[in-house]
Amino acid sequence: VHICHISTEKGVGIVRQAKANDIHITCETCPQYFTLTEDEVLHRGAMARVNPPLRTQADVEAVRAGIVDGTIDAIVTDHAPHTAEEKSKPLPDAPSGMVGLETSLALALTGLYHSGLLHLSRVLALMSTSPATLLGLNKGTLGVGQDADLVIFDPDQAWTIDKNQFVSKGRNTPFHGRTVRGKVKCTISRGNIIYQEG
Repeated sequence: VHICHISTEKGVGIVRQAKANDIHITCETCPQYFTLTEDEVLHRGAMARVNPPLRTQADVEAVRAGIVDGTIDAIVTDHAPHTAEEKSKPLPDAPSGMVGLETSLALALTGLYHSGLLHLSRVLALMSTSPATLLGLNKGTLGVGQDADLVIFDPDQAWTIDKNQFVSKGRNTPFHGRTVRGKVKCTISRGNIIYQEG
């Protein structure tokens, strides 16, 4: 069994207990679930509407603990772009979701590595090797004969998330204006540069 987008203290506890009982279960989470609480909806409105919804501070702390102790197997983006028109609807009518491709690495590095919770290599494994392994893909590692998929980044560079500077078409993010550390410089897919800063 694989659980997507684990976001609650109870959910983390259930997975932790199942693993302790040798049940083959895996799970993942997204940066919003270890960085934001439900209070973000009060400030960002529909931009902070996601599925599952943002939770309490206790849930955020439990998700972080689950990442640190290995209960949570991977960190994913849940990249869900929506138009400004869609997200400007009243909260009950606006679609759930936020973009994640351009912010996930920086949010994970800021929240987990720069906070001292995890080593850099562990954060990177949670976002590359682990998801590939869960999906049975021959990805997430480097080697002769494998696809040259690389992300070149500066783990320490501070920058402010600006939705207007996103390369992707989606702009729906509650992280607009947040200062983070960890900046992608170049993305290479199968040996081809598909993004380069500047």
